[in-house]
Amino acid sequence: MDSCTTPGLMPIDDALANMLKSIAPINATTNKPLADSIGYVLAQDLHSPINVPPFDNSAMDGYAVRIDDLTETTTLTIAGKSFAGIPFQGQWPIGSCIRIMTGAKIPQGCDAVIMQEQVSVKADDADFSQALPLRDQQNIRSLGEDIKQSNLVLPKGHRLTPRDIPMIATLGIPTLTVLNKPKVAFFSTGDELKPLGTELKEGEIYDSNRYGIKIMLEKFGCEAIDLGVITDDKEQLRQAFIRGQQQADVVITSGGVSVGEADYTKIILEELGQIGFWKIAMKPGKPFAFGKLIATDNTSDAIFCGLPGNPVSAILTLYILVQPLLAKLAGHSDWKPQPIIPAKALTPFNKFPGRTDFQRGIYSINEDGQFEVSSTGNQSSGAFRSMSIANCFIILERERGKVEVGETVHIQQFAPVFYS
Repeated sequence: MDSCTTPGLMPIDDALANMLKSIAPINATTNKPLADSIGYVLAQDLHSPINVPPFDNSAMDGYAVRIDDLTETTTLTIAGKSFAGIPFQGQWPIGSCIRIMTGAKIPQGCDAVIMQEQVSVKADDADFSQALPLRDQQNIRSLGEDIKQSNLVLPKGHRLTPRDIPMIATLGIPTLTVLNKPKVAFFSTGDELKPLGTELKEGEIYDSNRYGIKIMLEKFGCEAIDLGVITDDKEQLRQAFIRGQQQADVVITSGGVSVGEADYTKIILEELGQIGFWKIAMKPGKPFAFGKLIATDNTSDAIFCGLPGNPVSAILTLYILVQPLLAKLAGHSDWKPQPIIPAKALTPFNKFPGRTDFQRGIYSINEDGQFEVSSTGNQSSGAFRSMSIANCFIILERERGKVEVGETVHIQQFAPVFYS
């Protein structure tokens, strides 16, 4: 029997459902200055305390006019100026106009602003013949046009992005009530893993997974706690699990979840907590573990996710399986995965039925607007170069076999977490 058809593997959708139903969002909150709130999730609905803009203002540099003043003439005397922060004061005589700058308050009675490029000025007179006819409210930004006072601006559960911060600043809100970020402790396991900058001996490799895991956890909006590399020693692993459980909401390991003689993770998890499931019907990433570490002191239980040790498998399972879990834990209610898109295969894809296969691919859009995708080549779970040059996953269904050129496959474009 091919290894891909090994019975007892949990389908990905079932694994995700089991994981998500077993956790509840964090409800502890904190107040953050607006400038420091990026990446946090709103703990309550955000309503606008003011109108934006807070007054009628000019959309450009030009001249504020009353349309009625231009029904019988095309020339008006310039009666004054209105600058941003220094509005026109006093009486505005009939038959005159006001020089106005972008963002400046609209004088009372004005119903149009004419851009300066359409006006000829001699001394104190402005000729508007090039700009006629006019329309009511031309080049005027009305009070509350963007956001009205009391309107819902962002809902509870929204994760704050760089686009949100300046918008919130226009409302004059200096601090936000946000949910605490999930704390995630993580470590790699294996005697063969060595730190960067050291000379490798026979049988040794550099520890690479922690670098990808850390940055991805931070991009997911978590507080990442790096516990380093733990050797294949049962007692050291036990202490690492305990430290992780005491410090974090989630403990993530990389490696040690296979069936080798030195893989102690399953044994320790059975002693310190509960195992939810151990193997997933996905490739790469079959030896993915999920469970719980039970607190023995005044701390709280911690969720456990065991990632495979191969680099592509580790990052893929973190992205596909752990990311939705962390989003729910963070209260990020508007999180959703990247859409699945049909695409034409430009290269063949090898596959055996039995597991959903996530192959690395490079997609493009042809002149007819159709998505096309080709393989990055080596699809080994240890070949991270193929992940580095890819821009999508080709998701081949569980019972699907080999794919020939021209067949339709489904792709999932990489999310921004892989680019920024």
